[in-house]
Amino acid sequence: MNTVRRPARWLVPLALVIVWLGLGGAFGSYAGKLGEVSTNDQAAFLPRSAESTKVIERQKAFDQRETLPAIVVWTSGSGGDVTPAQQAAATRALRSLKGATGVAGEPSPALRSKDGAALEGVVPLRPDLGDRLPDVLADVRKAAGDVAGARVQLAGPAATQSDLADAFSGIDGLLLGVALGAVLVILLLVYRSVLLPFVIIISAVFALGVACAIVYVLADHGVVRVDGQVQGILSILVIGAATDYALLLTARFREELAHRGDRVAAARAALRGSLGAITASAATVALGLLALLLSDLTNNRALGPVGAIGITCAVLTTLTFLPAVLALLGRAALWPAKPRSADAESGGHGIWRRVAHWVDTRPRPLWLGTLALLLAGAAFFPALRSSGVPLNELFVNDAPSVAAQQTLGKHFPGGSGQPVVIIADAGKADRVSRVAAATPGVAAARPAGASGRPGGAPLVKDGRVRIDAVLSDAPDSDAAKRTVQRLRDRVRPADPGVLVGGYTAQQYDTQRTAAHDRTLIVPVVLAIILTILVLLLRSLLLPVLLVATVALNYMATLGIAGLVFQHGFGFSGTDASVPLYGFVFLVALGVDYNIFLMSRVREETLRLDTRQGVLRGLIATGGVITSAGVVLAATFAALAVIPLAFLAQIAFIVAFGVLLDTIVVRSVLVPALVRDIGPTVWWPGRLSRHRPADGRAAAPAERAETV
Repeated sequence: MNTVRRPARWLVPLALVIVWLGLGGAFGSYAGKLGEVSTNDQAAFLPRSAESTKVIERQKAFDQRETLPAIVVWTSGSGGDVTPAQQAAATRALRSLKGATGVAGEPSPALRSKDGAALEGVVPLRPDLGDRLPDVLADVRKAAGDVAGARVQLAGPAATQSDLADAFSGIDGLLLGVALGAVLVILLLVYRSVLLPFVIIISAVFALGVACAIVYVLADHGVVRVDGQVQGILSILVIGAATDYALLLTARFREELAHRGDRVAAARAALRGSLGAITASAATVALGLLALLLSDLTNNRALGPVGAIGITCAVLTTLTFLPAVLALLGRAALWPAKPRSADAESGGHGIWRRVAHWVDTRPRPLWLGTLALLLAGAAFFPALRSSGVPLNELFVNDAPSVAAQQTLGKHFPGGSGQPVVIIADAGKADRVSRVAAATPGVAAARPAGASGRPGGAPLVKDGRVRIDAVLSDAPDSDAAKRTVQRLRDRVRPADPGVLVGGYTAQQYDTQRTAAHDRTLIVPVVLAIILTILVLLLRSLLLPVLLVATVALNYMATLGIAGLVFQHGFGFSGTDASVPLYGFVFLVALGVDYNIFLMSRVREETLRLDTRQGVLRGLIATGGVITSAGVVLAATFAALAVIPLAFLAQIAFIVAFGVLLDTIVVRSVLVPALVRDIGPTVWWPGRLSRHRPADGRAAAPAERAETV
């Protein structure tokens, strides 16, 4: 009988490994293919119900086709004024582009600035050029370069989109290489073994490959939208989460192997012991991300299901592939290290025994001190301005489109080339134009002609006209956004049905929508996390305390980030979505570590008492949770290799916040609070322990709970 059963014990682990090897081989390449179905067209990620989004639909009636404008700027190479001959040559260069590959309409003539030092022309390009956009812009630059003695630069949406595509070009290779390299180094230092770090990396890569394959299919069928930011966050999220869950499982496997000696039994026991914590942790992150579906911003809604798919795949590999490999390898997975019990006196456990001693002997001073530290950081929360990132701060390094836009702003009105678009009733066009032109912050306003450019007879479509209002300030500045609000307030009495849109209005609407999303989504995420904690811990008071601590950690992190961004990195503000992204990641992931800790504390409390449960839980999980926090911080920090302010800001907020949560909140504040409060922390439930007649602690099978 045993001879039949023993080989059968290996069939399930072996089958799982074979299945995942097949999935990895079939879908592993999709981690590099996701860029094929992603878009960096920022217009695709605008608020669904915003006024500026409605303008885009109405504006299509006035254009023969949708275009992506490239603004050509000429300045004199000698630093003086441009000559009439140079203006004529620039106009000829622009006209030569009519009908060229990628050009969607008739380019404008070259217009001279009021100071006489620059020329400006607009070349309308097709919006669906994709990877061909840099080549088309190169053709535009080559033609514009025929103006003798003039310096040529390209600005506008087309140039910005090209620079964004160039910035995201490192996502498939550089970002993954840096993230996986950082994780591998940390795992080698943590485990001091040869095979196990590579097994965990392979597990994370398998999860990423399957997640990217699913997202690829959904994006290819138009179910979800993916841009470079979502793609980068997905990669980092899957690698970080899969490694974190793997750390928890393998730490439990090491304990069980030391106790049992049998590798298959140890793998099963480790899976049973960590299943609840891992699934609860994954549920908090996945459901928190899915709450982003409530957002009115398309890129937020895209990240929700994409991130949830990634977390699900990370959990699947951790709970299937990883225990199967551990069951097959046994002690060889840990070589040259040896299995170690959580009660061992050596290694990192000595540090956590000292921490546990401090928590046991001085709980109140510890939690009061750490609470004061977090409150001090949270006091600077208003320092983080989320009113948007100006174009000159969009890229971390120097970008050609930014330099061109700065040149354009020196010689032409700030909003030149990106006017505010007003859709008004044709019978009220003159009045709306006069009111718009008289609005402070507007340099000029007039109806667009049949050619789509100001001048000539206004083009009327469906009883409406389009009015272009050029702003005095840069289109991405706070002053320009205030002008948009003034315009809307002033033109509406002249025409109640008027719509005001364009680039600046889109930025303004995105900022307002992001603020509304935070008000709506933050309470939903907190409610989801609280519900999961109540179900997991069978308590109400403790989950409320845990949620409060991670929320305070979030506010302290953003307060410190606001100071660092302004005085360290030189950022005047953040993208409107940064606070919400930071909240979802920090709160959901921060609760992860508290789940890892408190699920073990609860397990030990059932066997002993609350005091011993806190101390033994902290000793058993201290090393693995700290390692998990360092891994997650390192993976998110890898986002900084993509030279975009948005990703650099997310990288700092999540990396710093995770380390603060791991080192301060989870290691000191939460254990000290629970130790000080005592058994009441499990209210309204009550954990009780039952001891055999000889006074020994109850065995696991004899544990009982009264709720």
